[in-house]
Amino acid sequence: MMRLRWILLCAALLLAASAIAGVAQPLLGHAADTPTKKTITVTGNGSVTTVPDRATFSFTVETRGDTAQAAIAKNSSAASAVIAAVKGAGIPASDIQTSQIYLSPQTNQTGTEIVGYAASNTITVKSTIARAGAVVDAAVGAGANGVSGPMLSRSDQDAQYRDALKDAVADAKAKAEALASAGGLTLGGVEAIVEGSQSSPPIMYAKADATASVPIEPGTQSIEATVTVTYNAS
Repeated sequence: MMRLRWILLCAALLLAASAIAGVAQPLLGHAADTPTKKTITVTGNGSVTTVPDRATFSFTVETRGDTAQAAIAKNSSAASAVIAAVKGAGIPASDIQTSQIYLSPQTNQTGTEIVGYAASNTITVKSTIARAGAVVDAAVGAGANGVSGPMLSRSDQDAQYRDALKDAVADAKAKAEALASAGGLTLGGVEAIVEGSQSSPPIMYAKADATASVPIEPGTQSIEATVTVTYNAS
């Protein structure tokens, strides 16, 4: 009786092992047959060449006084005159900004005694290219003794950048198609797009409108964009 039970138990174990093997085998075969996903990743570049229509200047007024209060008071009066002149040249208050105020003691040659104070006020002004020359004339004529700029830009730079992005995507697709053809693949749909960083527009200087005493020539500048695109392939 004991021997019969032992034989039945062994038979049951063998049947269970066969069943498990029968289930596992197809699963292993299915995993081995799963195709590897193919993708093509490329970087596309786009650019838009445009003519700047905005100019930004920094005007500095520097004054001196025997005391800190005297230097600041004199500087405030001079800076107010420059601001009034710039507004008179057609620049709205929203495009005029005080960007820096500075006060420092002045010493004798040995540095042992304060002999006075120097104060400065820097005013940043945004202008159209057409008004740029007149703005410089007005600021200098009103007492600005330091001028920096222009930094040229486009008033619709965001829209120009979006156009550059479209060119970058088109460039990426052309590259992906070339790679797919060379690799004997068929290019599929877009799986992912990552925007790259926007390049800084160049800073340009000087020369233009013959009717302005300070000529400003806008020239051209390139607004660039970069994208990284991943395509499916088969």
